[in-house]
Amino acid sequence: MTGTRIVVGAAILHRGRVLAACRSAPAELAGGWEFPGGKVEPGESESAALVRECHEELGATVRPVRRLPGAWPLARGYVLHVWLADLVAGEPQALQDHSALRWLGPDEVPGLAWLAPDRPAAELVAIELGGHDARNARQPMAHPGAARPYPGAGLEKVINRENGPE
Repeated sequence: MTGTRIVVGAAILHRGRVLAACRSAPAELAGGWEFPGGKVEPGESESAALVRECHEELGATVRPVRRLPGAWPLARGYVLHVWLADLVAGEPQALQDHSALRWLGPDEVPGLAWLAPDRPAAELVAIELGGHDARNARQPMAHPGAARPYPGAGLEKVINRENGPE
């Protein structure tokens, strides 16, 4: 992945729920939901970038737990890596690039209009929380455009549905 820059997203877990953030900028992403985060700076580890970005964007302190499997392409040579993280201190606030925050229970995750790159990670987080199981889903994840059914087989197909095999 030469020339590819990493963007980290934080699936912040607290009391059996996960935090979702609604984009306010840039205009083409406004109104879509994502896991908060941002670009990894040169020489910075992914986990350090996750802590820094959550502090800057949310005013909260997180502890990275582990990276979810998968990597999802973004515009202009960037790729998204989503990490599970615990909320350590502070009450998250929509400080930068977000108009709203929501804590979601496992069964609420599939109903949100996630931005396309965050959708597969949201499915994995819902499974992690013990709720929505994409392998046996009755309804697809909500997203702009036409609804489409889930693939019928295991988790590895959920991971790779948006971007093909890694």
